[in-house]
Amino acid sequence: MCGAPAQTLDLKGIDVAKESIVQGTVSKAGSPLGGAYVRLLDSSGEFTAEVQTSATGAFRFFAAPGDWTLRTLTGKQSVDTAVTAVQGEVVETQVDVPA
Repeated sequence: MCGAPAQTLDLKGIDVAKESIVQGTVSKAGSPLGGAYVRLLDSSGEFTAEVQTSATGAFRFFAAPGDWTLRTLTGKQSVDTAVTAVQGEVVETQVDVPA
């Protein structure tokens, strides 16, 4: 089990202007996928962080501004998604895992 806090997309209490937020949901066959792992990899492909999705498929990272890869792991499947974090913005990402 990872040590990250419970995942939610609620921004209450977060000063978005001071943060670079990458968040979203993971789904499979159109349904939220809880329990998947989402890894944050830097621009050279190095592991930076990992969270487990909530029951609603939600995940969130506070990342430095720049280019990142989200690697979503679900059993034997892996899906990579490129994102760019920008300070003061919330980057919303939908990851669809093949059925």
